[in-house]
Amino acid sequence: MSIRSDNARILRQLSLYLNLMPDAIDGKMVDSIAFGLDREQREYAYATLLATYCGFDIVDSKEDKAFFRERFTRMCHIQNKSEFESDPYYRNIKFPDATNETWEFKTMHFKPYEAFLAAESILDKEGRLFPQIGFFEEEFSYPAVLQDSREWMTVTPHEIRTTLPAVNKSFGNVLTYGLGLGYFPYMAHLKDNVKSVTVVEKDKRVIELFTRYILPQFPNKDKIKVICADAFVFAEKETSKTFYDFIFADTWHDPSDGVEMYQKLKASEKYSPDSEYMYWIEDTLKYYMNLDKNSEEDTSPIFKEGTSFSIKFIEN
Repeated sequence: MSIRSDNARILRQLSLYLNLMPDAIDGKMVDSIAFGLDREQREYAYATLLATYCGFDIVDSKEDKAFFRERFTRMCHIQNKSEFESDPYYRNIKFPDATNETWEFKTMHFKPYEAFLAAESILDKEGRLFPQIGFFEEEFSYPAVLQDSREWMTVTPHEIRTTLPAVNKSFGNVLTYGLGLGYFPYMAHLKDNVKSVTVVEKDKRVIELFTRYILPQFPNKDKIKVICADAFVFAEKETSKTFYDFIFADTWHDPSDGVEMYQKLKASEKYSPDSEYMYWIEDTLKYYMNLDKNSEEDTSPIFKEGTSFSIKFIEN
């Protein structure tokens, strides 16, 4: 099989697992095959169980056994709860359970050993894909905003890790498309070199929830301006009138709905060519655009709502 076919296989099987039974593995199962409490051994045990649930025969099939050694042993990682509980947003924002018509703020939970996407997937120089699957060994709570009971944005390890690169690069007068739970605006507005953060969000109900419950907790809330507008219209009509030093877009769930929006926003860069741009999971979007363009194989994964297999390109 080709590397591309192998990538498609692992994405499909992991997508099905995350959709249908992400909490199938529990601590007793890991204990039964792990050699003690060593972190590496427990991650290996988890990878063994995950590969089995994903339909890989790592006992009798030489091909699957080799695939397991090559891929799964680099994919599964125990998460450090304190790392995320020390995140400024997670630590300082008191998150209410609140609703506004079809939108809902809600606290959700990862069960112990429940699998989730923990970081950008790794794509090596040969094109092999390594989704990064995380799990906590104890329950982990996280905030979420839902639309019609569908997860729209969460503040999870994956969201934090894929947003922080844009936070770190933000400076001056910042514009961001998409509000969600306000993670990016909060983190960006804490920076001394950020003068202002303008948020463009098209749904007024999300804005109402945010401005009522979340924005008052921002220490420098005077830096924040929220505009109710369509991102594409705003990009075309307004960015040529008001200069923004840094523009960050995060208006999609995952590549299944993000490619088209990404392409439209990329095209709008001409209206403010001197701004610096970043796009959430941009490498991932480019990866799937390339698959659609150059491959006749069925490589589209089944995405869990609110989840994305994001990709980090590496040389080694």
